[in-house]
Amino acid sequence: MTLRIVLFVVAAALTAAHFLRADSYGLVALSVATPLLFLYRKRWSLLLLQLAAYGATVNWMLAIVLLVQMRQQVGRPWTTAAVILGAVALLTLLAGLLLNSRSLRQRYP
Repeated sequence: MTLRIVLFVVAAALTAAHFLRADSYGLVALSVATPLLFLYRKRWSLLLLQLAAYGATVNWMLAIVLLVQMRQQVGRPWTTAAVILGAVALLTLLAGLLLNSRSLRQRYP
């Protein structure tokens, strides 16, 4: 269970770094504060954490599309950046999916 929580915290930190680079300080604060929902032992908090992870995954996918389009227009290589962001998107998706495990559902009735 600890691995699932740590994976989510890492995904939230990466998402916060992404928003920090875009100067979206409100979203940075939200991304940093989201893991605090683990402190509430309610089912709604676990569902909200999953929703946040899936939303962050969509955000990463949009970032990949925009980055690839921008780099193709400028004529710069884009494959390395797309692979890195794709790996981060998969990590974030995995963090959300692992929150649906039996052990976590038992701890969050």
